[in-house]
Amino acid sequence: MSALKLTQIGNSVGVILPKEVLARLNLEKGDTLFLSDAANGIMLTPYDPTFDMQMTEARRIMKKRREVLRELAK
Repeated sequence: MSALKLTQIGNSVGVILPKEVLARLNLEKGDTLFLSDAANGIMLTPYDPTFDMQMTEARRIMKKRREVLRELAK
C-alpha cells in the first residue's frame, strides 16, 4: 500500500497516481476512471460497471434471440 497526496489542480483537488499504478491499470493520460462504493471504502476502476451490466444483459438477449439475429443478418 502506498500513500497518495492530494494536490491543487486549478480550482479542483486531484490525486497523482504513480507510474506503477497507471501501468497496472493499463491507463494513460486522458483515460477515464470510475469511482464506486465498496464494502471497505471506495473502488477505482478503468471499467464502467454500468456498461458491464448492460453488456451482460445484451449478451443474454442475443443468446435468447440468436435465430432472429441470424435472419436479420442475411
